[in-house]
Amino acid sequence: MHRKFTIRSWRTTGRVAAVGAVAALALAACQKKDEATAKGDAAAGAPAASASLPADPAQFKRKPGLWNQTMTSDGATQTIKLCTDEATEAKFSLVGQQMSEEMCPRNIITPKPGGWTFESECSMGGMGTSVTKGEATGDLNSRYTIKATVVTTGSSMPQANGTSKMEITAVREGDCPAGMKPGDMTLPGGITMNLNSIPTGK
Repeated sequence: MHRKFTIRSWRTTGRVAAVGAVAALALAACQKKDEATAKGDAAAGAPAASASLPADPAQFKRKPGLWNQTMTSDGATQTIKLCTDEATEAKFSLVGQQMSEEMCPRNIITPKPGGWTFESECSMGGMGTSVTKGEATGDLNSRYTIKATVVTTGSSMPQANGTSKMEITAVREGDCPAGMKPGDMTLPGGITMNLNSIPTGK
């Protein structure tokens, strides 16, 4: 039996997207540092780090294929399936970075064993200001988890203000099935859209 989503639950979807973008930047930043450390260790004759890194550590890129992303917030859970490839990952990594630079004047990213912690403050215009604190753990080849607390104030919609705790777990299920192309995303209720068809501005 599916839990009925309230207005407050649905408005967290935007928050989830913002948290995902911030966590993506956290992974990218940490991977840059890890790559530099690995190169330094290699030059010194030390063994390389055991953690696997994306081919391009400058960007957050999941392994191409079908990803099942479960998002839990405000007592409600929704699942999204996304078919992605290298081009889709590169495109939306750049979009996430641009959004963060334009909307989030404050971003603090700190590496920790097994992942990263992040804190951001983002201005959402009429939707107020959101302060997000959380952590990202896992890897981009098989499974990662994002946990965060988001506090929103100053929104013109009273129901949007308040504190939300959310958890995002993404698991790679294998190659994209027949009938799904890169960018295809299946939302709750059977709604399907393609991320690559969304205008991204510059």
